[in-house]
Amino acid sequence: MVPADGILISGHSLAIDESSMTGESKTVHKDQKAPFLMSGCKVADGYGSMLVTGVGINTEWGQLMANLSEDNGEETPLQVRLNGVATFIGMVGLSVAGVVLGVLAIRYFTGHTKNPDGTVQFRAGTTGLKQGFMGAIRILTIAVTIVVVAVPEGLPLAVTLTLAYSMRKMMLDKALVRRLSSCETMGSATTICSDKTGTLTLNKMTVVEAHFIGTRLDPCDDVRAISSSSAALLIEGIAQNTTGTVFLPEDGGAADVTGSPTEKAILSWGLKQIGMDFNDVRSKSSVLHVFPFNSEKKRGGVAVQSDTGVHIHWKGAAELVLSSCKSWLSLDGSVQPMGAQKRNEYKKSIEDMAKSSLRCVAFAYCQCDIEKIPKEDIADWKLPEEDLTLLGIVGIKDPCRPGVRSAVQLCKNAGVKVRMVTGDNIETAKAIALECGILDANGVISEPFVIEGKAFREMSEIARGEIADKITVMGRSSPNDKLLLVQALKRKGHVVAVTGDGTNDAPALHEADIGLAMGMSGTEVAKESSDIIILDDDFTSVVKVVRWGRSVYANIQKFIQFQLTVNVAALVINVIAAVSSGDVPLNAVELLWVNLIMDTLGALALATEPPTDNLMKRQPVGRREPLVTNIMWRNLFVQAIYQIAILLIFNFSGKKILRLQNESPDNAEKMKNTFIFNTFVFCQIFNEFNARKPEERNVFKGVTKNHLFMGIVCVTTVFQILIVEFLGKFFKIVRLNWSLWLVSVAIGVVSWPLAYLGKFIPVPVRPLQAYFKPCWKSSRRDEEEGRQG
Repeated sequence: MVPADGILISGHSLAIDESSMTGESKTVHKDQKAPFLMSGCKVADGYGSMLVTGVGINTEWGQLMANLSEDNGEETPLQVRLNGVATFIGMVGLSVAGVVLGVLAIRYFTGHTKNPDGTVQFRAGTTGLKQGFMGAIRILTIAVTIVVVAVPEGLPLAVTLTLAYSMRKMMLDKALVRRLSSCETMGSATTICSDKTGTLTLNKMTVVEAHFIGTRLDPCDDVRAISSSSAALLIEGIAQNTTGTVFLPEDGGAADVTGSPTEKAILSWGLKQIGMDFNDVRSKSSVLHVFPFNSEKKRGGVAVQSDTGVHIHWKGAAELVLSSCKSWLSLDGSVQPMGAQKRNEYKKSIEDMAKSSLRCVAFAYCQCDIEKIPKEDIADWKLPEEDLTLLGIVGIKDPCRPGVRSAVQLCKNAGVKVRMVTGDNIETAKAIALECGILDANGVISEPFVIEGKAFREMSEIARGEIADKITVMGRSSPNDKLLLVQALKRKGHVVAVTGDGTNDAPALHEADIGLAMGMSGTEVAKESSDIIILDDDFTSVVKVVRWGRSVYANIQKFIQFQLTVNVAALVINVIAAVSSGDVPLNAVELLWVNLIMDTLGALALATEPPTDNLMKRQPVGRREPLVTNIMWRNLFVQAIYQIAILLIFNFSGKKILRLQNESPDNAEKMKNTFIFNTFVFCQIFNEFNARKPEERNVFKGVTKNHLFMGIVCVTTVFQILIVEFLGKFFKIVRLNWSLWLVSVAIGVVSWPLAYLGKFIPVPVRPLQAYFKPCWKSSRRDEEEGRQG
């Protein structure tokens, strides 16, 4: 058994935890919510009984959570691009390794591979089995090493490091990341569908305008003209038709009002302005049945019984409640018919308040004969919602958040369109949108740019798709309207971010590419279905998330440019050397050290670059944009061609250039290869600075602020010195004199002015990959025609 004021008929929902399923008696709080189904509620002697008909997955809540927990397996925009890049690099690496293996094997077994002293390494019928086998193993090792260098195993590490670093930093900007991949997805967002209340506005509501007895109260607390009977009806509706509560401290302090911001505003107005005694009013009447606020109908109702009879009170969206009213309450408390003139006056008042960005809430009631109330199954009773008498209308002010206008403008500059999706009156929505800068006062403020949820909902799927791009403000929308808008935008190729705080927002949050739940006002279901939780409910924090998301994408691009440069240079140098001389200047151990610099240390250095203001001056990267841009290809080719040219010159003429003729052939070969290895590593160390700023000429801007980057460069340099000077036997290299060290460093330093000059080279707008698509498509078409033939 549970107290009667804890079951549904009292106007509040009831909750029982799992421990109550044992059959034991349990008292519950009347304001808790119920994750179960119940029927057969009866009241006797102040207590009620109920029958639980479903728990867990068999309830609406359970089914909703089950749907939200399903992973649709959809890859993020960056994952799609990374898969393509990784596959391309891997295929090229395997192909090059296969070519090198074949060339080296043919040269070796045909006697064309020679030692530094000029002797042939393999002679058929003369060379021993062990020597021939070791030669084959050496060739295979070189090929495998090329594959290891080419395959971008450091790419997942770079992505994970970047995402983890960004996630940690985003916490400082009031954003809790629940799904790691959502960090980068937010950087690709092309549109943000934002709530109004609490996100764009402060969610601190106060009643600033009131219309009762057919006239405007000025000020809004001047209730002297309202008759006592009219005031009693209004106070009864405010006190009983609410999901909020009022707690009066025993010490006589200020009343504590709880509930949603709208409920708190109305209750506070009733307490402070019109003298409502909350507990006294509720004690004088009893609730028979409740129709909770419905996001579809935008209203909520309650049936109460008192000494004066049964009253049905309604409260909700002003224009919708007004449409159900057939009469209004006059100055003396008498009921007057709602004529066309009076209805138009009220409509005009609603429009004027809405244009002043006020949320309009209307109060209405009707009397009901007690004989019409069902004796049994009262839970199924449908409250009368027509032929109502209008009591009054209040206008509630919810001011915009400070800084939201500049945040919206920042999104516009970044190419991210902000759309407001709200349940408020369309005029209120337009006024707030103008105040926030979402709508331009000089632009078009009519359909389809501003639309009501009902009009959008009633369109066909094709029609919704045609106007989805144009919609900037959607008023009087339901959660399902938000879901339909998200689906339409995604079909148009948008990367969609959605903010939400209610349980009903969960499907739209789950459907969106990035779901942003509100941390302060959001329900647990909304948070569970989101990817990122905005801890302060502020739209400016959403913009910061976009900035960090773009930083993730930019850092991964920096790493890919750096990695591809190393790949191209190392592969081309080894292939040309192998084909021409049968040997490679960079051995397996050296290439593995280069691979460590390129993958692990390079990823760590470039993944932690902080975001810059320039990121929000770019257009968003759509789903189909290539990961490797033309600017990156230009930078890559400039550095790779320089490294290949210099190192191949030293590979073929190094002994003469470095004046090693007086050394023994074996030692001269080792010194030349050591110099090539050392120079190649320093080229990568200096090129790491270039990778920081792919589009800017000043690559040193802010470098000293990134202590991790500077630390990794220093560590890499120290290890390179230790390897050359002290680990020669392990790496099969020799020590270099100070002049060769200076030449190695000087060649590496040249990459800085070269990168500066290279950025003056113009690049085409059309992506480089697009030039190969026609050929690829035609070859595919030829293959298909061949199969059909």
